[in-house]
Amino acid sequence: MGQPKKNASSPAAQYFAEVLRMLRTAGGLSQNELGDLMAYSGAAVSAVETCAKPATDEFIEAAEKALNAGGLVAAAAKYLRLERYPAHFQGFVQLEQEAVSVSSYCAQLIDGLLQTEAYTRAVLECAFPPLEEDEIDQLTTARMERKALLERKPTCVVSVILEENALRRQIGGSEVMRAQYEYLLTIAKRPNVVLQVMPISQGEHAGLQGQMKIIETPEETTLVYMESNGQSTLVSRPEDVGILARRYAMISRQALRPEESVALIEQLAGEL
Repeated sequence: MGQPKKNASSPAAQYFAEVLRMLRTAGGLSQNELGDLMAYSGAAVSAVETCAKPATDEFIEAAEKALNAGGLVAAAAKYLRLERYPAHFQGFVQLEQEAVSVSSYCAQLIDGLLQTEAYTRAVLECAFPPLEEDEIDQLTTARMERKALLERKPTCVVSVILEENALRRQIGGSEVMRAQYEYLLTIAKRPNVVLQVMPISQGEHAGLQGQMKIIETPEETTLVYMESNGQSTLVSRPEDVGILARRYAMISRQALRPEESVALIEQLAGEL
């Protein structure tokens, strides 16, 4: 059996292309005519419809408006955007974006929801095996899109506990870290965000067994997501979730209070 081509289009890209083509045809438009309405060339429309090129966010927005699609183009693009994330992370992203609360304990790096673009790019640039530049661009864009959760309506409550070591690790150099600290201090002021730091001085604590994310869904179901070295686990069994939730609660009690955490981040920023 022959191997699939490396650049073969994904099911999500094919689905988006088919939706675009059906809506264009239903509207009696040629590719050139739709392109004119979108301020794109007919060749650009053709490239997306044949999956020769991916649809950018700007293209998606323009197509939705030009076709007066009533949300159909945007709905199809939802699955297309998921492919910007690693396969093992896609299921979690869907849960995260719909969650009523997200609680994270992070040991190695600043939580992805709270990263600046420069910090994210610096993290991805040191990945091994090395990533191609377009992969770095795609993953950076995807991570930045997750930040919509912080301002979403209805509000999502976001709690993050960061190890002090993660804050002190100089990702990308002093300028990147200075901007990252400033961003954290800004985010910490949001009424739906609770930011805590686990200080180095707290030698033994409940988080030493590993990091985790706890998700509360709109259906009031609690799930726990754990990831390491590109492998992930989603815990749903109530007994296991209960143990991990209680562990997180203990980590929170052992960490600095929010106001103390902000003071430490301000101190770190002043040291640069």
